[in-house]
Amino acid sequence: MNPSTAQARVLVDELVRNTVSHVVLSPGSRNAPLSFALHDAAAAGRLTLHVRIDERSAAFLALGIAARTGRPVAVVCTSGTAAANFHPAVLEADRAGVPLIVLTADRPPELRAAGANQVVEQRHLYGGAVRYFDELAVAERKPGQNAYWRSQICRAWNAAYGEWRCGPVHLNIPFREPLVPEPVGTAGADWPESLDGRPQGARWTELPDFGALPSFVVPSARHGLVIACDAGVRAASEWAELHGWPVIAETGGLGLGGTTAISAGVWLLGLEEFVAEHKPEQVLCIGRPTVFRQVQRVLSDSDVEVLLVRPDSDWPAPAHNVRQVGQWFDEPAKPADPEWLLRWRRADAAATAAVRETLADAPWPNGLSVANELVENLPEDSLLVVGSSNPTRDVALVGGCRPDVLVHRNRGVAGIDGTLSTASGAALVHPGPSYAFVGDLTFLHDVNGLLTGPSELRPDLTVVVLNDDGGGIFSLLEQGEEEHRGSFERIFGTPHGADLSALCAGYGVPHTLAESRAALREALRPAPGLRVVEVRVDRSRRRDLHAGLRAAVARAVGTR
Repeated sequence: MNPSTAQARVLVDELVRNTVSHVVLSPGSRNAPLSFALHDAAAAGRLTLHVRIDERSAAFLALGIAARTGRPVAVVCTSGTAAANFHPAVLEADRAGVPLIVLTADRPPELRAAGANQVVEQRHLYGGAVRYFDELAVAERKPGQNAYWRSQICRAWNAAYGEWRCGPVHLNIPFREPLVPEPVGTAGADWPESLDGRPQGARWTELPDFGALPSFVVPSARHGLVIACDAGVRAASEWAELHGWPVIAETGGLGLGGTTAISAGVWLLGLEEFVAEHKPEQVLCIGRPTVFRQVQRVLSDSDVEVLLVRPDSDWPAPAHNVRQVGQWFDEPAKPADPEWLLRWRRADAAATAAVRETLADAPWPNGLSVANELVENLPEDSLLVVGSSNPTRDVALVGGCRPDVLVHRNRGVAGIDGTLSTASGAALVHPGPSYAFVGDLTFLHDVNGLLTGPSELRPDLTVVVLNDDGGGIFSLLEQGEEEHRGSFERIFGTPHGADLSALCAGYGVPHTLAESRAALREALRPAPGLRVVEVRVDRSRRRDLHAGLRAAVARAVGTR
């Protein structure tokens, strides 16, 4: 057996022993030893192998699987720019706390020194975004290699998953030729040591599993507010229901339930007079809020104590005033004031009614109305992957609680990279119906995420694309104000005129243009396979619609 084949087989075997059950592979020559070893392990039923030709899509597919399973997923590529294309997903995994094991093949040192083809500096390629980096020594035919290779996989797994904060790790693996295995019947005959792992499938190095005794924060206010983000929404909702604190989510009503859920909370926090009259003593913040400035303003108020739970990276502290940081929340030291919760609930009911009435009178379609239809018509136990920019704001602003819906957003670095691939990965491991809600630029940015080879598992995923022919989010920001209209359309609006139907046809993915509410509802019915539902909207009216909604909410809750 040649050294590259031996090393690859041992690395894959130890990954499986460390509970890695999904691996995403992009094809190449230098990573051929790993490709053969992964194919054999998948054929033996030891792991599930996903193959994607686009490395950026591959890495985000792995991220989606890891985010939904909560377990490390390995992603493998060849050398050169292939490894660089993993970088956006590595950055997202870092900030979002998602366990990825990145395996990049490389040329051996003597070829790098000779200026060989497809050589870039891959050592520490991802900088501080990884929890752990190691470049394995080039495999040699000598004793002691098996223990070394297995030990390094255990180190990588522990750094990705076994410590307090999950995240990506990077192993760079230089392979010397030959890169392919010898003919059947000759393998292993001349290797100087056993390449077996520990007996009974055990890891080479036993490590503590993630989730040991967590540290707790202890709320102590009678007038408290819970702000929940993404994975913490359901747990926050349950805690708030038990202890009588109003709870707001950055995902709006998605994932929220119970009598303490404030589905219009983002609207309420945008009203300065309301916040002044309903200022909490403490905010119990679960995760890392990233979307709404009004949430950041509450967290940065020097009169409000912030208790932070489960930060996915360095904790958010707009005013550097965080009182406690912990992995979970404990029983409160004081009972909540029931009148405090009642005031929040009354305001929530008024704001929600105002939003619904205003949207009912608005011309169809618009982004918020589409989001509202989507949220209301998702089947039970659905997964909804929400893209950045307008979609993540729209679903948070339409009101209505859906505690049965699971939400995922790539809010680690809040980019539009790889969203379709992330959604596909998440859908592959979600047991119920899966949907994605994205803008047209997000869709175009990862259109290769639609590409699934005929031998690959295809997700059951409905992608709803809000197509406003450009960057509609900028119309809500300072760039969209009247004095910038002369330059806005070319450098911020960026119309593209792309035919999404033709793109879908090229990828062999069914496409539906939903031109009415009824057509959208029909298109949302669960169906097998990957499909795209497009809704075309006019972004020129978005700023005015948002202004109208803010005014309606303010009138309804009595602040104007």
